[in-house]
Amino acid sequence: MKHFITFALIFSSALSFAQYEEAQPFAESIDRQDLKELLYVYASDFFQGRETGTLGQKRAVTFLKEFYQTRGIAAAKGTEDYFQKMELTIKGEAVSTENVVAIIEGSTMPEEYVVISSHLDHEGIKKGEIYNGADDDGSGSVALLEIAEAFQKAAEAGKGPQRSVIFLHVSGEEKGLLGSKYYTDNPLYPLANTIANFNIDMVGRTDPKRDSDNRNYIYLIGSDRLSTELHEISEAANKATTNIELDYTFNAEDDPNRFYFRSDHYNFAKNNIPVIFYFNGTHADYHKPSDTVEKIEFDLLEERARLVFYTAWEVANRKDRIVVDKKK
Repeated sequence: MKHFITFALIFSSALSFAQYEEAQPFAESIDRQDLKELLYVYASDFFQGRETGTLGQKRAVTFLKEFYQTRGIAAAKGTEDYFQKMELTIKGEAVSTENVVAIIEGSTMPEEYVVISSHLDHEGIKKGEIYNGADDDGSGSVALLEIAEAFQKAAEAGKGPQRSVIFLHVSGEEKGLLGSKYYTDNPLYPLANTIANFNIDMVGRTDPKRDSDNRNYIYLIGSDRLSTELHEISEAANKATTNIELDYTFNAEDDPNRFYFRSDHYNFAKNNIPVIFYFNGTHADYHKPSDTVEKIEFDLLEERARLVFYTAWEVANRKDRIVVDKKK
């Protein structure tokens, strides 16, 4: 019996790995050097801190658009050349801004959608200092670009996702999750057919509470709030691939930080769409001009981006859509 159990465990593990073997070469195209090159541009002074509605933010959305264009990744329907334009009210003033939305259409279930998101904006310029937001959320922005490119490489190799995958860069996060709220209030694709949202917000640093021997982790928030199945898929994908420590500290319903309510996934969760929020935790440079690129840990950023890719790959390609079995 002991030998049978051992064999069963080995066989089960082999099946789990085989499930992601097809995705592996595309996941491994998500590369720390590419991430570094992108982020040194995106979190540079040229973008002036990317405050919503400013010249710097307009430069940022142009950068994102041009990335998708040069990789042959299509603009989402209903956009104006990748831009979902918005008129927001911020502190009583009208502000013109835009989300950036691209899509790879599914091969067999194109009318079901997986959304991967990050926020493109940051704090801008305060008292003459530029807040470049390398981690918040430059790290998530460039991770999303690399994930999109990995899916596009799969599609070009004839192994594209069965469901459509939407790459959503939202504006106005720092002003109150406004861009994601606008998207969910004015969806480009039906929310009823949106399977899940994977939200990437601050994934390039280490929580100072963790020591140098315990840095290969990511905080996951929300994975079990609406769907037991999504949580199980997330755990299995990680175990079979990156094997990062998944830390649920901030997922507790009594978490005093209330991070579950503080990033863009929440506007999807409010609409009964299962979510996972990927987050490295805060640090001394959070919302300060010292959140700069040279402090980003690109080996961690690479692994975390690959984890999001593998998890999204599974959800986009599995036969059945994930089940929502809990109340929002």
